[in-house]
Amino acid sequence: LIAMQARHLFESATSMRNGGWQTHLGRDLRGSNLGILGLGRLGGQLANYAKVFGMNIQAWSQNLTVERCNEVGVSYVDRDTLFKTSDFISIHLKLSDRVRHLVAAKELAMMKPDAYLVNTSRAPIIDMQALTTALATGQIAGAAIDVYDLEPVPADDPLRKTPNLLMTPHIGYVTRETMAIFYGETLEAVAAMIAGQPIRGL
Repeated sequence: LIAMQARHLFESATSMRNGGWQTHLGRDLRGSNLGILGLGRLGGQLANYAKVFGMNIQAWSQNLTVERCNEVGVSYVDRDTLFKTSDFISIHLKLSDRVRHLVAAKELAMMKPDAYLVNTSRAPIIDMQALTTALATGQIAGAAIDVYDLEPVPADDPLRKTPNLLMTPHIGYVTRETMAIFYGETLEAVAAMIAGQPIRGL
């Protein structure tokens, strides 16, 4: 999603289908600042991917330590610095009351006007009303969202028409391989319970 935003891949592909050619000017990932909210397993994996593209990576969360950042090889910054200096911000936090609407009007106002926000984590972490306002007014360049307060998103939801918002239908974890593991483990657990030998909690 970060690469799609940086190079306007969706808009460019749509333009090609409509007869256009090179309608959007992209930006390089190399040298840009990636801010990661949450440096757990998924946040750490993203950091490793971003290094391949030569991005400068910084991270913050309420429980994040400098030691963890050093382990992953990224810079530790405070929350305000992350919002103010990142070209791309990607959310990788577990949902709790502490992070509900962690990204709201105040945080969006800190972001650079050419910055992008990505959320593949949990929908309530972002105040979606504040985000739609920020996008509609050009306060930030764009956002990419894969998770929503209501799923599936209603066909007539105004969110679908929000400018500069790339929406995907919660497909971050949906792959053939992941589904095979998920359903395979479920069947294995059910069979074990029927046999009176549960192997894992459901």
